[in-house]
Amino acid sequence: MAEENSSSNSISNSNSNSHRLPLMLYNTMTKKKEVFVPKVPNKVGMYVCGVTAYDFSHIGHARAYVSFDVLFRLLKYLGYEVTYVRNFTDVDDKIINRANELKEKNPDDPLSEPLKLSDFYCKEFLKDVDDLQCLRPTIEPRVSDHIEDIIEMIEELIKKDCAYSLDDGDVYFSVDNFKRYGQLSNRNLEDNRPGERVSVDHRKRNYADFALWKSAKPGEIFWPSPWGNGRPGWHIECSAMSAKYLTHSFDIHGGGIDLIFPHHENELAQSCAACEEAHIGYWVHNGFVNINGEKMSKSTGNYFTIREVTELYHPLALRYFLLSMNYDSPVNFSLPQTDLASDAVFRIYQTLQDCCDALRPFQENVSEKAKAVSKKVDKPSDSEKLKEDFESKMLDDLHAADILKGSLQDALRSINNELNGLKKKPKQQKFLVVQSLTDLEATIKNVLDVLGLASTAPYSEVLQQLKEKALIRAKMTEDEVSSMIEERALARKNKDFAKSDQIRSELTAKGISLMDLPTGTTWRPCVPEGKE
Repeated sequence: MAEENSSSNSISNSNSNSHRLPLMLYNTMTKKKEVFVPKVPNKVGMYVCGVTAYDFSHIGHARAYVSFDVLFRLLKYLGYEVTYVRNFTDVDDKIINRANELKEKNPDDPLSEPLKLSDFYCKEFLKDVDDLQCLRPTIEPRVSDHIEDIIEMIEELIKKDCAYSLDDGDVYFSVDNFKRYGQLSNRNLEDNRPGERVSVDHRKRNYADFALWKSAKPGEIFWPSPWGNGRPGWHIECSAMSAKYLTHSFDIHGGGIDLIFPHHENELAQSCAACEEAHIGYWVHNGFVNINGEKMSKSTGNYFTIREVTELYHPLALRYFLLSMNYDSPVNFSLPQTDLASDAVFRIYQTLQDCCDALRPFQENVSEKAKAVSKKVDKPSDSEKLKEDFESKMLDDLHAADILKGSLQDALRSINNELNGLKKKPKQQKFLVVQSLTDLEATIKNVLDVLGLASTAPYSEVLQQLKEKALIRAKMTEDEVSSMIEERALARKNKDFAKSDQIRSELTAKGISLMDLPTGTTWRPCVPEGKE
């Protein structure tokens, strides 16, 4: 019998050698798709740059971590043993500035201490990505726990004449002494724009030199170092932490496209300058999130936090939306687009629930009974077609959007068609249909699992959660909807069809779709009229 739930932690493992197609990934370094070959057979090391924890995370963060969660899940599906490292930057100018702002407003505010502030937002970030069903990485290091590792790497860079210290204790990386600087972003030093993240420092030997260690200003958090009290620069953090957990040579380094320069370029320079054997196999970057056609930006206020969206929409709806464009393409976020994503998730779970309900009477020996009446079939089953298309699309640089819009929709239509014809089938033939539906439902659950769209809750519970979010968006209660349904039923009884249509239209405009069934009228969420 089909199970009424699906687990987000039940990713099917299979040996990568059993797949006819290799995994292809677009490598930012080479500017082309390449066959993925790990440095150690059957093992993968992946580092993804994490958040700077000074505020609630926004949907740009969600795009990155959903994208790399899908890659993490796919690698596990292919049978790899994956060490996934995603850091927290819990020491940074932005964190210190936010803590100081809070201290000015209220000196007793517990979040006015930088590490307490960042700890709070690290935990809130984890709540958000848990809601989005991102699997926890293998290791989640914080900068404040790796100061010694960072200092050791800076000392190595100074020893190799790729870094220099100033009298006040600041330490800078020397781009002139690393001849391969710019190899990832293909930028010339003349193209660099100083002052993007920090103010221009005229004490530097080259204006493109970047900070490895910053001397402490009065009242700032600091750690002792050979150059005096201070704290790490932004870029050195990831070089030190990735080296600690994955060595200087590992398979995949990921992050948003905005990190290619300066962060990843500087990170690459540091790592290669510190260790000649340093090498990252594949640099993978996800695209921007735009809002209403403009690049999302906190500085302009043009952004949504993850939490603002999930207060109105089921987290699965936001995740579906983020997967509706291929990971390396820009995606334009809007609430109407999220309405469409929410509707798509509802249709998926309603179809699976309908399938589960139909299969419930057929609980035992379905396989044997199906075999007894089966005939030789030359064409692949719907389940086999879905699995084959899913693997071919995902192995071709994670084309999840093509699956959501294509083969998954075909599979859902197949279920509905089979369900519509099930009652008309002769008794013995029904077992063939039941077996086909059972296989197809299981394959859909596997696909959803790798995409992170499966839920540990029963289908019915997910549907109820989606309805509850629809009521929040409509600013209505269940009782108010029921009252309008009763009012409409009375109007229909009195043949006042104009009023009946008016009530239906009012609800549809709010995202509530009425369905008249033999057993009575019920409702489901829909895209509000006018937002399609």
